[in-house]
Order: sequence, then structure tokens, then C-alpha cells
Amino acid sequence: MCLMAFAWDPRGPTSLLMVANRDEFYARPTAPADWWQDHPDIWAGRDLAAGGTWMGITRQGRFAAITNYREGGRNDPAAPSRGGLVSAFLAGASTPASYLRDLARRAEPFNGFNLIVGELFGRTPSLWYLSHRRGHSSTLPEALAAGVYGLSNAMLDTPWPKVVRTTAALATLKATEARTPAYLQMLSDTTIAEDAQLPSTGISLERERALSAAFIITPDYGTRAQTVIQATRDGHIEAAERGFDNAEQARLLIPSSLRQAAFEVSNTARR
Repeated sequence: MCLMAFAWDPRGPTSLLMVANRDEFYARPTAPADWWQDHPDIWAGRDLAAGGTWMGITRQGRFAAITNYREGGRNDPAAPSRGGLVSAFLAGASTPASYLRDLARRAEPFNGFNLIVGELFGRTPSLWYLSHRRGHSSTLPEALAAGVYGLSNAMLDTPWPKVVRTTAALATLKATEARTPAYLQMLSDTTIAEDAQLPSTGISLERERALSAAFIITPDYGTRAQTVIQATRDGHIEAAERGFDNAEQARLLIPSSLRQAAFEVSNTARR
């Protein structure tokens, strides 16, 4: 997952509105979002190379999503998969706070990441954030206050051009009570940032330009999945994901898959 914008308001009519693009090499095998056979309460896509996921939600209202922290030249190819951090939270029973506090103590083997986990319902709904950079101490887990946030491959709310644009567009569309197709269109913005606005993350200028778009298209790498999740305070969840298997599909906006789910969280999760 390389770009997400979300509105969090546990006391509002819509507890969570999340929109996100997952960027990955087209050659990496991926299963589109569905209910998992080995964990039937999890709805998520799946990385078939390592078995984890980049974003998912459960029938109990547990939510998790991850982005990589981009630091060119610092990644260890032998490091454990970060997608397992998402699936472990979704399949587990730890509170968001305890899960991230434990993870912060054992994060060193992982390449850099930003992880969002939450319990969207219950007596104390919460959404938490943790950032980790390889070779650095992890940040302290942070409970997120109600608000609108943006996240890419740096710290939460780092003002990269695509983060600023997507977060502002999310707030505008939310105010109009937009539906899923409008959010998917918003996520398909291919605008390249001006060179003066590009971050410096240890990769080439050409690569920084290509990755500055919200919707990335290169011959071998790009936006593979677009996800929209809406959770209302009364316990209703709607989720949609459309996927792309190659650059031609992405360029034409002809998805290889379109998956949707609508369900009520279990009664125990609402208490």
C-alpha cells in the first residue's frame, strides 16, 4: 500500500472512510479482495508471494493497513514480510494499543513501514498509528484523534503533493456524501508533481517523478489495487476493491477484478 487518505470520526455517522492505492510490481502474484478461507472473518486482498495483505477489515470491525517507508538503498531483501503485520492484527484479539506497543519492541528486523490498526466499534473504538524505519527506533504508538489524514511512504501527513491532493479531495467528496465510484475516480489521478515539489527518498529523480502520481503507471510497476472502505457508526460496512494486473489495464482503467462486500459487524463488536 503506497497511498491512503482517511477520515476518522468514531462519534460521527461515518466512523471510518478510507481510500487507498496499493502499488506493487505487476509480476508479484496477488489475489483480489475476498473472504479468506483460512480466516473467514477477514475481507482483504492477499499477497500470494508471502501470504499477508496490505489492507483488510473483519466482521468484528477490526481494521489494518500498511505502507512501506521509502528509503532507497536501506531495504534488506531478506527481511520478513510486512504484510504479515496486517494479517496478524486482523486475525488476532489484541487491542490496537497493545498490538502496536508489542510490535514497536520487536520491529527492528523489518524494513520501514507505517501501520494503521483499529477497532472501529465497541465501547472504546480507536485507530492507532506506528511508524518504523530500518536502523532507527520505532515511534511510539499514537492514538489518532478524529480528523482527516493522509499517508504515503513517509510519516503520517507528510505533505507530499499526492498526499495533499488526495486528502483534500477526500474531504471535499465526503462533504457531498459521494459514493464509491467517485472515490475510485479520485484515486486514479495520474498527475506528476513538479520537480521542486518532489521528496528525496534515495531513489533516482526519474523514479521520484513516476512515483509522485497518486495512480502510478510504469511498464513493470504501478497501482495494483484501489480500495474504498466505509464504516458507519451503526455497524454497517461497505468495501470495494478494483485491481489491475498490468500497465495497459491501468492506463485504460479497465480492471482485472472488482470486488465488493457489504455486511453488519457482529453484535459483540458493537457493545
